[in-house]
Amino acid sequence: MSSQHVNETTDVPAVGADSPFRREHALRDEAPQFVLPLVVRIEKAEPPARTDALETAARAVLVLLTDERAHGEGEWARAVRDWQDARIRKVVRRARGAEWRKAGTLPGVTVEGRASEVRVFPPVPLDGWPKELAKLQVSGTDLDDPEPAGPVEPGIPVLWLNPDLDMSAGKAMAQAGHAAQLAWWELTAAERALWQASGFRLAVRTAPRERWAELSGSGLPVVRDAGFTEIAPGSCTVVSDHPALRARL
Repeated sequence: MSSQHVNETTDVPAVGADSPFRREHALRDEAPQFVLPLVVRIEKAEPPARTDALETAARAVLVLLTDERAHGEGEWARAVRDWQDARIRKVVRRARGAEWRKAGTLPGVTVEGRASEVRVFPPVPLDGWPKELAKLQVSGTDLDDPEPAGPVEPGIPVLWLNPDLDMSAGKAMAQAGHAAQLAWWELTAAERALWQASGFRLAVRTAPRERWAELSGSGLPVVRDAGFTEIAPGSCTVVSDHPALRARL
């Protein structure tokens, strides 16, 4: 477990009717544990920019949640329900070349960013990874931004990273996915439809230090890490600043 970018949300309330945080915390602990696999394509010659990869991973989680196969009698619906009934775990692995092509043969959805590609797969048991994914590396997901991320357009949801935490790209990708998921759970059906219609436009930025206290204490959804890797248990990692949620503060 310590070698994986396994990240969980803990004790974070949400108001969406489909949010597992309406269930008792103990029930989530006792339920069989599942994990949502995400694979980022990192070619040696042309690795993606860090911010682009983080934003693409967050969008990939939302794409999975809204896929018709994840609802009703869809082929992924049971796995998604089981995953959300337990702790919300995500693991980010990397692939290139033939590894990436093999991963693409498994059921899932590939989401493209400006220059990044992330494939998200339906949840799997914590100890039941498909062999094509189990052998992929977790380490090596450190990415850089060649240029500073630009300003965010007005009205775009922003996932604010904690400026005091040093997270690898893989860790931050999983945390951004958590933040997008928390925001999704708290939106109304109409608000969700608008976000989906936009292609889940969002931005990931590191919060200015002088704003972090205000953001994390504002009442917006906050991701708190379980502390299995990289950072201390209970650390606030990301704040989900969706305009619809901010308007209700």
